[in-house]
Amino acid sequence: MKMDNGPLSDVRVIELGHVIAAPMCGALLSDFGADVVKIERPGMGDMLRVLSARTSDGVGAWWKTLARNKRLMALDWKSEDGRAVLRRLVENAHVLIENFRPGVLERAGLAPEVLHEWNPDLVIVRISGYGQTGPRASWPGFGRAGEAMSGLAHITGFADNAPMHPGFPAADSTTGLMAAYGTMMALHAVRNGSARGQVVDLAIFEPLLRLIDYHVPTRTGAGISVDRNGLQAPNSYAPAGVFRARDGKWITVSAGSAATGRRLLEAAVGKKWAEQPQFQSLDGFAKHMDEIVDRLGAFVAQHDAQKVIDIFSAHDAVAAMVYDVDDILADPQIAARGDIVGVEGDDTKVVGPVPKLDKTPGRLRWLGRSELGADTRAILQELAYDTGQIDTLIEQGTVAEPGR
Repeated sequence: MKMDNGPLSDVRVIELGHVIAAPMCGALLSDFGADVVKIERPGMGDMLRVLSARTSDGVGAWWKTLARNKRLMALDWKSEDGRAVLRRLVENAHVLIENFRPGVLERAGLAPEVLHEWNPDLVIVRISGYGQTGPRASWPGFGRAGEAMSGLAHITGFADNAPMHPGFPAADSTTGLMAAYGTMMALHAVRNGSARGQVVDLAIFEPLLRLIDYHVPTRTGAGISVDRNGLQAPNSYAPAGVFRARDGKWITVSAGSAATGRRLLEAAVGKKWAEQPQFQSLDGFAKHMDEIVDRLGAFVAQHDAQKVIDIFSAHDAVAAMVYDVDDILADPQIAARGDIVGVEGDDTKVVGPVPKLDKTPGRLRWLGRSELGADTRAILQELAYDTGQIDTLIEQGTVAEPGR
């Protein structure tokens, strides 16, 4: 199985990574047609296969979505013959993604200089806990360490309680996203002639550090520390919060300007209060934020959630129900956008490709498959190995295919 169309259908990717960050990068590229060859250890496979709940057919839910659209090859790339196979793969690829601790590739004789000898135009995406340089480069680091170091955990939670991690692997996922972004920039540099192959170096804390963004200039420029503030936005100058409705559902409200803030106040308290002089500027909102939050909370508590949404909507004010996954699956807007997709013969649904391209949209062709090395033989044939050579590689354990 190969991707036969899509805007990236001419891009060949080798995914040496494991678990979440590197596989997320590969999955994002594969959504738009890249031919991603996922490399796993013979007899072992990626830990991601068993890291989450199993679907009804026994396959890990995370594996199904992060191994989607990828071809699977089982290869011991640290062995002499496996290195030769990897070299052929590299010579025919545009991108290699890895997320091992710095030094692993080098000890295997696969430093970037070597890979670029094999293919000078290769884009090498390297993801690690702390990056390839700096005093902590050799330290082990996982997603939670990245969430802590970026400042995300510090600004999440209530002021008088412990910092909190989000309910999903934010550092790993955003690193996968930023890695795909870096891949496309590096590929563009190759194709427009501004650079040949290069290394995309990502520390797992850096994407969140960049995406949070405002905490550094707020501290250095305004002298204010951004701290966690419970259900309100930190250092907020505009109304925002999460409030519980009468029927027990939660509503989040927000405003980005004095005008949108006044619309919230008018919906909740009335036009007379919203038009008072103190609410003509964001500075005025900031000085009265405690009272605003109390009044918004009291209003929401008086009504069922849908009624609250309807009232805010009638005033062109921003409010949204806090969804659980069943709400997501039932929402007509999400359905209309085609954001939840699946494949024929499998009950498992996944989140579809994002963003939406009107001429060359992404597609889900297949979900991650259970067979270790499902495409090993086909990939070796493409690399000009004959049947006898393939059988020898299988017999000596350099590669593996299903059933052998």
